Amino acid sequence: MTGYARTALLMAGMTALFMGVGALIGGSGGAIIALAVAAAMNLFAYWNSDRAVLSMAGARAVDARTAPDLVAMVHDLADRAGMPRPRVYLIETDQPNAFATGRNPENAAVAATTGLLRRLSRDEIAGVMAHELAHIRNRDTLIMTLTATMAGAISMLANFAMFFGGRDRPGGVLGSILVMIFAPLAAMVVQMAISRSREYEADRVGAAICGQPLALASALQRIEGFARGIDNPAAEANPASAPMYIINPLHAHAHDRLFSTHPATANRVAALQALAQGAPVARSSVPRTGRRGGPWG
Repeated sequence: MTGYARTALLMAGMTALFMGVGALIGGSGGAIIALAVAAAMNLFAYWNSDRAVLSMAGARAVDARTAPDLVAMVHDLADRAGMPRPRVYLIETDQPNAFATGRNPENAAVAATTGLLRRLSRDEIAGVMAHELAHIRNRDTLIMTLTATMAGAISMLANFAMFFGGRDRPGGVLGSILVMIFAPLAAMVVQMAISRSREYEADRVGAAICGQPLALASALQRIEGFARGIDNPAAEANPASAPMYIINPLHAHAHDRLFSTHPATANRVAALQALAQGAPVARSSVPRTGRRGGPWG
């Protein structure tokens, strides 16, 4: 099954779960109300997702004057991909990582941590930025925002189950307790599955944008290694933002697991290595500005 088909199927499952919880709490009327609430929340998230995520991460906007090398790199990669140039942000944390956000390619932003710029090579950083641009071009940022909103709404409804569910509902009080426990769990599983399915596609498209699959593979390995021992305070305070990052900022696990926000890095690296065997490798993916004292020293 293709990544897009899998994502569509999972999104349908998330919507069905949301309506099912609403039906268990309030019958057929509850299902309709749940659907209306989901639509309203998704509309709000559609327009405000980028500002909310960037604020949670403590990101600050940079431009050609304050971070010339990084901005030039992102603009060059965006031009290669034939897409609008996103806004560029920096996050002050020593953990190397990055994410993209925004409702569409015309209203998007990419954010990199200062640790990423200090600890990775230019070509590795270019691979990471290309991966994030791929998320924007594929509209994954919108998909992940909608799933996060839906998952949060399901958890909220599940918390209401104990108060509004009753003997006249399917399962009675016991059914309400089960909904309260398992509905948020199921929503989280679906959210994580959608996140994992989009990472492989972003790796593939990102490798094509930067022209160096092995540089992206190397970046993934190095970021995971650093993330195991360096905290990301903003991400720890807002764990719902974890699926947005290129590598799980909450000390990523080594294997694909049901509750993992990302595929196993080893699997992603293997896919990129296989891709590199049939792809020409560019000499460099980074514009050389000749400036000293840039954002990575």
